[in-house]
Amino acid sequence: MSPAASIRSSGYTKPVIGIAGGIGSGKSLVAQTLAELGCGVIDSDAAARAVMQEPAVRQALQNWWPQCFNDDGTLNRGQLAAVVFKDPEALAQLNGLIHPRVAERREKQMRHWLQDPHVPAIVWDTPLLFETGLDQLCDRVIFVKAPYEQRLKRVVENRHWRPEELPAREKSQMALDKKEQLADDIVDNIG
Repeated sequence: MSPAASIRSSGYTKPVIGIAGGIGSGKSLVAQTLAELGCGVIDSDAAARAVMQEPAVRQALQNWWPQCFNDDGTLNRGQLAAVVFKDPEALAQLNGLIHPRVAERREKQMRHWLQDPHVPAIVWDTPLLFETGLDQLCDRVIFVKAPYEQRLKRVVENRHWRPEELPAREKSQMALDKKEQLADDIVDNIG
């Protein structure tokens, strides 16, 4: 047991397991495996995508970064990422808009999973678990580890990113070795 494990306590009536790791490491695969074992999973990426479709959010994004919208009015998420990951102030502005709304959705889902007697634990599949301090609300944190080359291949093939996007996005996050040190458990996802 790591030192972090001895001080963690979510305060919820069911254990909360946080999933951390590098972009493309396989965090969602680990969360899906835990879901198959009966855990309730809260997917922050899915919540963020839903939040981006809210009319007030779309209007704010259109006011701030009109160049990130296609001719048909749809948000070009790749263009938005290119803008905000080059500019820390723009990223903070976007996070200030999105994160509170994602937190509201997470709390609503928490209430649902906490009331379900068939769910033994709740999993937070949250990309910025440590950066947002959510790790402090978890009973355990699992770090999903995968080599850079494999993660790069995954995001290029599965998310259709350009190779330079991975290091640009990771630069705005906590170093992976630090996340690994702070975690309670490690899953090596080389396969």
